[in-house]
Amino acid sequence: MSDDVARILEAAARGDFPPPDGSAVVVPQPSRRDAGVLAFTAHSVIFTDEDPAWVHAALAATDADPLAASMNPVFLTGLLAKTGRRMNTVDLLTVADGLPGEPGVELREIRDLSHPRVARALKYRDEVRVWTADGGVLILGRGVAGRWEAAIEVDEHVRHQGLGRALARAARHLTPGPVVWAQQSPGNARSVRTFQAAGYRPVASEALFVAG
Repeated sequence: MSDDVARILEAAARGDFPPPDGSAVVVPQPSRRDAGVLAFTAHSVIFTDEDPAWVHAALAATDADPLAASMNPVFLTGLLAKTGRRMNTVDLLTVADGLPGEPGVELREIRDLSHPRVARALKYRDEVRVWTADGGVLILGRGVAGRWEAAIEVDEHVRHQGLGRALARAARHLTPGPVVWAQQSPGNARSVRTFQAAGYRPVASEALFVAG
């Protein structure tokens, strides 16, 4: 499969972003599972195995600012119909450098692959590992283009005590790669603040298309 998306993400993680030239490029999917759209500053990347000519025509037909067309609901709906996929939401994509040493929070790894949290994560990621803490969960796995991704859950009764930030930072210690990625819904301001407080940098917006 194509490594175009992986190379774009690796460069962005280093701070080397695509040129803000207002263009939209279409590249092949990095795997059969992963398709979607990445919107950087004034530059979009649509990763799909659909005909690039069709994609560009759909973008041009979208009644929106060309800089925002790739994330316009009309374009996304058309591309979803074309691919026969679905999506959950448009996320803020963030990244943080890996850290040496052990996490600063006590974690217990779940090794049962039938555990509900593990089974759910395996729908979207490979090489999934899940840890629990008192009142929280940390999930780490390989997502789009093989990138290491983290997700966290914090129980309501322990919110506002710094556990989410500790779990997000723990992922930076546990990632096998040089960086770890995380997605947050822009409307979930609490999650956005948590990951940024743990050292995650905003990179792009992302719409992932899920097969089936």
